Amino acid sequence: MEVEYNISIFFHPVDNTLILRQLRKKLGDIGAQISLEEERGAPRNPILETALQDIENLRDAIVQGREKMFRVALYITILAHSENQLNETEAKIQSILESKLVYAKPATFRQYEGYESSIPLSLDRLGFGTLLNSSPASTLFPFISLDLTANKGVMYGVNLHNNSLIIFDRFSLENANMCVFGTAGSGKSYAVKLEALRSLILDTNIMIIDPENEYQYLAQAIGGSFFKIAVASEDHINPFDLPIIGPGETAQEVFRSHVLTLIGLIKLLVNGLTPQEEVLIDQAIVQTYQARDITDVNNNQNEAQNTPLLEDLEAVLKTMEGGTDLASKLYKYTQGTYSGFLNQQTNINLENRFIVFNIRDLEEELRPMAMYVVLNYI
Repeated sequence: MEVEYNISIFFHPVDNTLILRQLRKKLGDIGAQISLEEERGAPRNPILETALQDIENLRDAIVQGREKMFRVALYITILAHSENQLNETEAKIQSILESKLVYAKPATFRQYEGYESSIPLSLDRLGFGTLLNSSPASTLFPFISLDLTANKGVMYGVNLHNNSLIIFDRFSLENANMCVFGTAGSGKSYAVKLEALRSLILDTNIMIIDPENEYQYLAQAIGGSFFKIAVASEDHINPFDLPIIGPGETAQEVFRSHVLTLIGLIKLLVNGLTPQEEVLIDQAIVQTYQARDITDVNNNQNEAQNTPLLEDLEAVLKTMEGGTDLASKLYKYTQGTYSGFLNQQTNINLENRFIVFNIRDLEEELRPMAMYVVLNYI
C-alpha cells in the first residue's frame, strides 16, 4: 500500500528591529567570550570567530535590505493504512532528515492541530518555527521539481537526477523559442534533427533554413521537400508575392506591411538607402503593383503569374525622376550576374510538413538577402 504525505510550509514575517537587537546582544556575548579567552591565554577559537563574522554579515544584509527574517515552520503529515506502516515511514523520514542535519520533532498529543496545519486552510495551529533569513528560507519553496515529464510533448532525454524521461511541449508555452549550445561534436545537430522527427509525430510543421546542407538526406528519407536557394538553382522565391491575410487583418494593412518588407529588402540589395531614396522606393513599389492592377492583397490572391518581378521595379524606377541611380544598382539582380536569384516567379510549394531551404551554395554576400526573403515568405 502506498503512503501519502502532506507537507505544509509557513513563512511568518518577523520585526527586523527586534532581530537586530537580538543580534547586537549576541555579538556582545560572543565578543566578550572571545576577549575572556584571550585574557586567559587560550588559543584562538575559530568557531567563535566564524559565528561573529556570520552575525555581522547578517546584520549588514538586514540593514541594507538585502535580507529579511522569517519564522519558518515546516510540517510533514504522514497518512498510512496501519500503525506499523506509519511507524516504518516515520523512521525512514527521520533518518533522511537527520542525514541532512535536520532534526524533526513529533507533535505529541497535538496530532489534531498538526493535521489542521497540513490541510489547505493556511492555518498554523502548531505555532512552532525556526528563524531563517531570506536566502535559506527561499530553498524551501516547493516550486521546483526534479520530475520533468509532461503529459504530452517531445522526449528530449533522461533526467540524470532520477532517471525519468524528459518530455516537454515547448509549443504549449507563450514563447516557444529555443537555442541549442554546445561544443563541437557534442551532438547539437543530432539533437535538433531528433526533435524535428519527433515533433512530426505531433503534427508539427517543420521548416528549416540549412546553411551547411545537413538536412537534405533527412528530408528525402521522410518524404519532405528540399529547396536549394542559389543563383543557378531551379527553385525560386519571388519576394513580390503577396502574403496571405491573417485573422484580424485587412487587405490594406497587409499590403502596406508587405511594401515595408520590400523596402527592407531593397536596402539589403543596394547596401542602404537615404531618406529621399527610401521615399522614392516606396512610391516605385506601389506603382509597380498598380501597373499590374494590384492595389491590395485581395487583387492577386489567386493569380501568381500576375505578380510583378524585381525587373518591373527597375523599369518603374527608370521612369521616375531621381530613380536612374537606384535602377542601375538593381541591374545585377535583374539582368546581371545574380539575375537568377530574385528575379523569377515562385515555383516552390509549402504544403509539405517537412521543408528544408538550403543556402549553402549561395554566395556569402547573398546569404543575408536569402534569409530575409525566406523568412518573410514562410
